Amino acid sequence: MESIYGYIRVSTREQNEVRQLVAMREVGVPEKNIYLDKQSGKDFARPQYQKMMQKLKKNDVLYIKSIDRLGRNYTEILEQWRILTKEKKIDIVVLDMPLLDTRRGKDLMGTFLSDIVLQVLSFVSENERINIRQRQAEGIAAAKARGVRFGRPAKPLPENFYQMYRKWKEGGITGTQAAKRCGMALSTFRYRAEKYREERH
Repeated sequence: MESIYGYIRVSTREQNEVRQLVAMREVGVPEKNIYLDKQSGKDFARPQYQKMMQKLKKNDVLYIKSIDRLGRNYTEILEQWRILTKEKKIDIVVLDMPLLDTRRGKDLMGTFLSDIVLQVLSFVSENERINIRQRQAEGIAAAKARGVRFGRPAKPLPENFYQMYRKWKEGGITGTQAAKRCGMALSTFRYRAEKYREERH
């Protein structure tokens, strides 16, 4: 007798899984067969997913809300789909995409269409992930260009820093001596000296 399962994934602990839970209940997935991971979809090393994989057997049905709940990595989604459908011999139903229902169209054309849709959706899913990363990087770069500082604020410079900096630049003392008198590591003194030089120009 085949069983039905539901898999839910949310990216962070703050994200709400209620929408996916409601969808699973609506299609009749028993509570005990709903597996939930609260972590990134970059790979499949997720505890609840792996636990569910051990339970799945031939002819079982697995429901997921959308393809990106399965994962985010294009290559890995396709490989996992192959393992589930070809090796485990289970059916997969993607609720947000009726074409991705392996219970239908078991003939060659049905399988072919399903494979095409899966590949397109997997590509779109990963492409969006890449675009998000790119937008974040561009946002950070733009913020830095506006003078927004990231990370911990720099410690205030010691009172004698500028005096020691001038002496060092004039060759009166070595960098090691200047750093020591400022109570700094040499690398820190050189870094702050370089920042100070840039700010003056």
